[in-house]
Amino acid sequence: MQITNMFREMEIRGRVAIPTKSLDRNGVVPQSSVVTGLLKELLLIKSTEEHGYFLAITELKSIGNGEFEDESGDVLFSVAFHCRTFLPVNGEIMLGVVHKIHRRGVFLRCGPMKYIYLSAQKMPNFYYAQWKTREIFINDDHSRIENDVVIRFVVFAVRWRKKHWDIERDFMILASLEGDCLGPVSLPGSDELEL
Repeated sequence: MQITNMFREMEIRGRVAIPTKSLDRNGVVPQSSVVTGLLKELLLIKSTEEHGYFLAITELKSIGNGEFEDESGDVLFSVAFHCRTFLPVNGEIMLGVVHKIHRRGVFLRCGPMKYIYLSAQKMPNFYYAQWKTREIFINDDHSRIENDVVIRFVVFAVRWRKKHWDIERDFMILASLEGDCLGPVSLPGSDELEL
């Protein structure tokens, strides 16, 4: 297993468009409007293949002079800021919560990542079963994988999707339980682990 750091602190430069209605009486755009515009743009962008998911702006380094854009009527500001990002990488060990179970595998969520698939073929010694009214994966020592269970897994494949069906600007992850200390960490309703 490789040890990497999926959380990164990086400097990013960009441009923020501010509508002219945000100008104050003196024709000046308040700094708070530029910061709000920057946060809204990052929320819309969500993630990029190069940087990963945008989690937080940690420092606003500079805001350039505004330039009026005739076509849109907006004022454009160049900005430089430090941002904390989350970029999934192969070999990283993570925790995810099961949210959907199928005969051939389970879907997990982890932080901003909604598309993590753990195939039944990548769950050694677990087999599919229907228990009461629920679908689960169970192994010989009665460890269960079911909805809302926290699972420790290793990332073995990452794919960036800019646009694919209803998935937009997101990473798709393939997970595995092949390795030491991987598998269910807590049962549903357990308060042993806080995420």
